[in-house]
Amino acid sequence: MSETPRLMELEEALALLAAAVPTPRAEAIWADRDDPALDRSAMDGIVLRAAEGLAARKILGTIFAGDDPAAFCVESGGCLRIMTGACIPEGGDAVVPVELLQEREGWLAPIHAPNTGDHIRRRGDQAFLGSLLLSAGQPLNAARRGLRAQVGMPPLPLLRVRIGIASTGDELRGDPAPWQIRDSNGPMLAALAHTLGAEAFELPPVPDDPAAVARFFQDRGDCRLLLTAGGVSMGEKDHLPQVLADLGARILFHRIRLKPGKPTLAAILDDLVILCLPGNPVSAYLNALLFLPVILARLEGRALPDPWRQGFLGSPVPNPGDRPLLHPCTREGDRLKPLPSQGSADLVRLAQADACAWIAKGGAPSGPVKYLELI
Repeated sequence: MSETPRLMELEEALALLAAAVPTPRAEAIWADRDDPALDRSAMDGIVLRAAEGLAARKILGTIFAGDDPAAFCVESGGCLRIMTGACIPEGGDAVVPVELLQEREGWLAPIHAPNTGDHIRRRGDQAFLGSLLLSAGQPLNAARRGLRAQVGMPPLPLLRVRIGIASTGDELRGDPAPWQIRDSNGPMLAALAHTLGAEAFELPPVPDDPAAVARFFQDRGDCRLLLTAGGVSMGEKDHLPQVLADLGARILFHRIRLKPGKPTLAAILDDLVILCLPGNPVSAYLNALLFLPVILARLEGRALPDPWRQGFLGSPVPNPGDRPLLHPCTREGDRLKPLPSQGSADLVRLAQADACAWIAKGGAPSGPVKYLELI
């Protein structure tokens, strides 16, 4: 008898997938000038000479963000109204916020004696010309894209990952006989991918034929990721693993220690990422929810997400099997109420659930538990 393939732990599979999926390399970001480039006001208020203390000042004008400070001057006995972000003009060395001012017959006086430098962002406080602001290879997020713009680097395109999604199986029919089924996985996975920010395309079902499966993987168009459901287990018509091996794909893992979802497979074929999910809808959904965000984050150059949240299981859930179990629950706040699930084919209970609790081997008592939020 052949040796039973090892089941890979979920965390190991997620880490292996993250390491294998190609990701954009972000350039280093350098300061192209001092930041701020000139002394600037951190508050709306007035700019004045601190040495003149609590004396009332004559209002000499107003300086806004974007005004050339060379056109203004703070004279002795006077002040300028100044807006947040405006540059400090000659003669001014402190800013007094609006809420710390009092008016005296059209003049303005500080309530408390100002000190030199009050509420001023000094030139170069955040960075000096030539400073390394972000090293190369960091994941891209919105703030880092903003920093690129701030130093004058060209914007990077905001692209959605294109995902081709197909179910497999000769049993799929639009108007099924009692021995056939409708395809629920395709619409469900397309909706999940769309919710996660991808550009998802639902493709026609793939029949249980090795040549048809091979054509599907080879004719991927401009998709960066192919997502399949079904045909990945150990049955006579489960052709996907062997076809991928014959095509020269690098199999990252096949069979994980998780219920539902043991047959899940991930592979790389040239620059195409492939995630093959089991055909039962609960298995397909939950494993897509675990693995798809990792793939999208890597393809888009973002930091890896953490899918787990902490909650409180309202009643015990048994788990006599040898794999951790994801069990459907309703949720109110952080409290989870287990549903009477009938297993990996029970799409009804999955649709009624708000979350799936992680139930370790041997079961879980009432109490703290980690869970996945269903989206």
